[in-house]
Amino acid sequence: MDFRPHPKSSSVVEILKHQLLSERRFFGEFVGTPDPPAAEVLPKAADLESYIQRMEELARPRLAFFATQTAEWWMQDVPFFGLTRQRIWVFWRRVLHTCHHRTQLTVYLRLLNKPVPSVYGTNVGQDMGRRRSYDVSGGGRKKVESSLTFQVFEFQVGASSGFVSRKLETLN
Repeated sequence: MDFRPHPKSSSVVEILKHQLLSERRFFGEFVGTPDPPAAEVLPKAADLESYIQRMEELARPRLAFFATQTAEWWMQDVPFFGLTRQRIWVFWRRVLHTCHHRTQLTVYLRLLNKPVPSVYGTNVGQDMGRRRSYDVSGGGRKKVESSLTFQVFEFQVGASSGFVSRKLETLN
């Protein structure tokens, strides 16, 4: 949790703290979700599982809240760091900010030669029982053909989209 690749870089735990607190600020103060005060956001324990659990605890009510909003609500102007932006713009700015931090942590894992959790399915270094075939119609891209008969996904949601950690249980 204290790893940092360079003295000027944030540590893993600093990124996780920032992620939780900045999500609360973006969503609670700018977008308008019912979020707890900043003093109640961080987990009591400073281990990775506690941070993941806290991200999920905060994300689930946001997702339920977002699901009930109208298109008009999303298009309303809201304050954003002294400016005015549409709520949907602030939301997507948050998604991009989350992607930035997920990328940071992905690089850290690669530097430590640790497995990187997938976001879109399998990634480099994972087999997962799939075979690849060359797809000429796909512009030279590789197409993944699943040889699996059943997959169960258990999601640990860490934000509205980008910071999602996924556990994959595969049953043949």
